[in-house]
Amino acid sequence: MILVNTETVPGYKITEVQGMVRGNIVQAKNIGKDLVSSFRNVVGGEMKEYTEMLTESRQKATQQMVQEAEKLGAGAVVNVRFVTSQVASGAAELLAYGTAVNIQKR
Repeated sequence: MILVNTETVPGYKITEVQGMVRGNIVQAKNIGKDLVSSFRNVVGGEMKEYTEMLTESRQKATQQMVQEAEKLGAGAVVNVRFVTSQVASGAAELLAYGTAVNIQKR
């Protein structure tokens, strides 16, 4: 599966649009990670615990999006975007979305 954040895939032409696909995950904070990150917030530095959590969330949301595109028989997803939002105190949603398309090599 080819994933791009552009409207086209270089070297390919889009032959059919299958529709919008998405994947999302709601991730809750971990009290242990919160304590370590709170300390880092005071002294400075990267909050690696949250970086890892968001990286994992992006991977899972992307995987869900790809699975949805595969069910439609798509060969690529174009215009891939990520959005995050707080859905509750201590929980955030990460959404990956794009347009599933069929492509043909030029």
